[in-house]
Amino acid sequence: MSFIADYVLDNGLTKLDTEANRLDICTTEPTTYAEATSTYTKGNKTSLSVGAPTDRTPNGRKVVVAAITDGACSGDGTVNYWAITDTGNSRLLATGAISNPQAVVNGNTFTLTAIDIGIPDAV
Repeated sequence: MSFIADYVLDNGLTKLDTEANRLDICTTEPTTYAEATSTYTKGNKTSLSVGAPTDRTPNGRKVVVAAITDGACSGDGTVNYWAITDTGNSRLLATGAISNPQAVVNGNTFTLTAIDIGIPDAV
């Protein structure tokens, strides 16, 4: 059976805690920084709150991105994905599906529930 220590998993997840500074809501799942912050974005929130790594169920480690209540919409459309980026280094760090896709309107605000981002243990 393979094994990866929590220390190793935590160091990968810590980049989300220390470098992530923007979350975009997107119409299509982005695969690059430019797609996340320009091509597919319909709004964003800066100054993210990402917790330190903790245990993940059923195994592995995770971080939690705090719920967003005041994101700024910058376009009209239905958003299906979130993307977290490091704007200082122009890096796409993580993406995921929005559990309840929502229609957004330019100039309004958006909300998202807390997001768990995790790495399972090796099998």
